[in-house]
Amino acid sequence: MAKTRKLPRPKAETPKGFRDYFGAEVTERAEMLSKIAGVYHRYGFEALESSAVETVEALGKFLPDVDRPNEGVFAWQDEDEKWLALRYDLTAPLARVYAQHRNDLPTPYRRYAMGPVWRNEKPGPGRFRQFYQCDADTVGTASMAADAEICAMLADTLEAVGIERGDYVIRVNNRKVLNGVLEVAGIPEDDEKKRGIVLRAIDKIDRLGPEGVRALLGAGRKDESGDVTEGAGLDHGAISMILAFAMPDAAQSGFKMESERGETLDLSLRDILEHSEAGREGLEELDHIIGLVRAQGYDEDRIRMDTSVVRGLGYYTGPVFEAELTFEILDEKGRPRQFGSVAGGGRYDDLVKRFTGQAVPATGVSIGVDRLLAALHAKGRMGRTAQGPVVVTVMDRARMAEYQAMVGELRQAGIRAEVYLGNPKNFGNQLKYADRRGSPAAIIAGSEEFERGVVQIKDLILGAQIAENATLEEWKERPSQVEVPRAELVARLRAMIDGQG
Repeated sequence: MAKTRKLPRPKAETPKGFRDYFGAEVTERAEMLSKIAGVYHRYGFEALESSAVETVEALGKFLPDVDRPNEGVFAWQDEDEKWLALRYDLTAPLARVYAQHRNDLPTPYRRYAMGPVWRNEKPGPGRFRQFYQCDADTVGTASMAADAEICAMLADTLEAVGIERGDYVIRVNNRKVLNGVLEVAGIPEDDEKKRGIVLRAIDKIDRLGPEGVRALLGAGRKDESGDVTEGAGLDHGAISMILAFAMPDAAQSGFKMESERGETLDLSLRDILEHSEAGREGLEELDHIIGLVRAQGYDEDRIRMDTSVVRGLGYYTGPVFEAELTFEILDEKGRPRQFGSVAGGGRYDDLVKRFTGQAVPATGVSIGVDRLLAALHAKGRMGRTAQGPVVVTVMDRARMAEYQAMVGELRQAGIRAEVYLGNPKNFGNQLKYADRRGSPAAIIAGSEEFERGVVQIKDLILGAQIAENATLEEWKERPSQVEVPRAELVARLRAMIDGQG
């Protein structure tokens, strides 16, 4: 009789491009999202939780830098041979939801959404296939007041989570202005390939610098590895105009262009866009947005026009904006650099039209949750050691009901607590468990304590400090373990925890 072949044990590993999140990470994210939701709610936005799965048709061809709708997403066929996919952002599902339920929703519809999204792309350092996004959108109004409101709300959100004023700036541009510059530079609107090269080049100016972008606008660029990136093939005048436009804060300092003879020309944006109707319209919209945020008290240090802002997604049709953190951090080689962008968005008036056949104006913003969390860690706003629960140790198994009553009192008083549920035979292991949990204190009570109506409270934070630094005399003066009447457990424990800070 043949032996039954044993199946190999599955390997315990996280799939490539994914990661697991543990206690403190999950708690920190939840706390940050709660603060963000509070700002959104204050601005009148309503929560929406849409399906994580959409039809491929609903997602459409809006995934960045891909030509086919099901490339870059996790997709499969169901039993009806219909293609489904995990959402790659929270905006495409909103367009579907609004189109489907528009008769039951107020107009304009203001919603916020938070949750994971999935992209079937090549993972790399800090680049995962699943990550969190946090969005807020207004659907159903063409008013620039909606865009101004998003910018103001984004500034308030950053401050609410702990990014101080002066450490961030909301930069605002308009795709119509950008299209006008491309039109003046002689790039036809139907030349999507060349326009795409130009947009991606502008978006890389912080990383590649002016000369790297100049190469991409011209014949192309060879990187350090020898790989060549195709250029847009523009002439000197067009390159000079676009490069001037793409320089950060050019709108504040003026547009300095270089002529064929090497002369520097100072031009205003109005001069450049004089013969572009789309460009002039975009400039008027930008002026309107800036005027509205100034009226609300947001000055240039918080929200300002910046023509270098280019959002990569194809559905933006008007204003675009990014939240950039301006404080310095050290990169992997120890070099100082600015932290960079943590949020972005813009107006996408054509996205809902795919479902309804009618133009539906919309604008919104998406916050990169992991990026913002990393920024808060860099600023020291997060990452402190998380406090664990108070551990009620077990000295007598027969008294488990009394230990449970004790921990119940602590929980009712709002103190995080648990009874040790492992093998209580080795008391030292119970204290090691409490240390590993980051517990502020341990409660100790055996038969003798129960008979006398007392409990021992061991201050684990103070105990660790004394063990590390204190002399014998100091240790005697500051005992880390005190005996208190059983009836005073909650009050004395709370005072101890408050004293720990």
